[in-house]
Amino acid sequence: MKHGGDLGEAMARYGGDAAAWLDLSTGINPHAWPMSAALAGDVWRRLPSRGDGAALLAAARAAYGVPAAVDIVAAPGTQALIQWLPHLAAGGAVAVIGHTYNEHAPAWRRAGHEVVAVDDLATAAAHARHIVIVNPNNPDGRVVGHDVLRQAAGHVQRNGGWLVVDEAFVDVDPGLTAAALCDELPVVILRSFGKFYGLAGLRLGFAIAAPPIAAVLAEALGPWCCSGPALAIGAAALADHGWAAQMREQLTVMANALDRALVQSGFAIVGGTTLFRLARHRDAAAIHDRLARHHIWCRRFDEAPDLLRFGLPPDGAARERLIAALRSG
Repeated sequence: MKHGGDLGEAMARYGGDAAAWLDLSTGINPHAWPMSAALAGDVWRRLPSRGDGAALLAAARAAYGVPAAVDIVAAPGTQALIQWLPHLAAGGAVAVIGHTYNEHAPAWRRAGHEVVAVDDLATAAAHARHIVIVNPNNPDGRVVGHDVLRQAAGHVQRNGGWLVVDEAFVDVDPGLTAAALCDELPVVILRSFGKFYGLAGLRLGFAIAAPPIAAVLAEALGPWCCSGPALAIGAAALADHGWAAQMREQLTVMANALDRALVQSGFAIVGGTTLFRLARHRDAAAIHDRLARHHIWCRRFDEAPDLLRFGLPPDGAARERLIAALRSG
């Protein structure tokens, strides 16, 4: 599985339609922000205005704790930024801190950069001009502290490169963001709207960077790169700080309940965030197949056959369905 969230493979191999499946293959919040109130007016019928974009960026600046001297660029999903960044960066090798989200390395490679797989951020600068790290990491939830990130950013600054920090899952713990580093260092932060807010289909993401880097990104993306509905929903959701605080508490409860279910079924929890859990079992491949026969889809890894990643079951009934399938013969 290259990515979670696409039931096509599951249905082709194991039958059933999408409604029959419990999809636990992603790290997307199963309890989405209620967006209906944000779609009043004519956002579907007109081009987005500068005011629409400004409202979104102001809400993002407040929600993400972005310093005043740092800029934000909105994009139609973080993936679009992942595709663009390698083409806009200076030539040279890039170190990707792995094992991690598997779209970064191919994007830099397609843009003509040498890609070096590195396990340790502290040694990455010795191998490359640019560094890419996912923090918290997907799929194991590894977190690198600000001091280490600052040191790495200093190294790439001397090399004329960028430190790209993919913070797709940082909404669950906002204090982890490295946005403050962008003020004086060549750090590009990527923020994903759809995962925490449960609206991945909206396709909305952000880059946070010093003004010169942000300007290059904005020019590459061009005008009207985000739809009017995406701007309206994003601005309203990001301004709903009460919902975000309550949701962080709820996700913690849900993740703890999932951990208990997995441990009782013989798994060892080896990482994750409160939006997904990474678990080890010596029979992971067989369990993945067993769950699929019960129309439950989780994420397996060809490079780590003893690991499975589970998204959050949306409610107690779904969790009990998972437990029953895990215990079946």
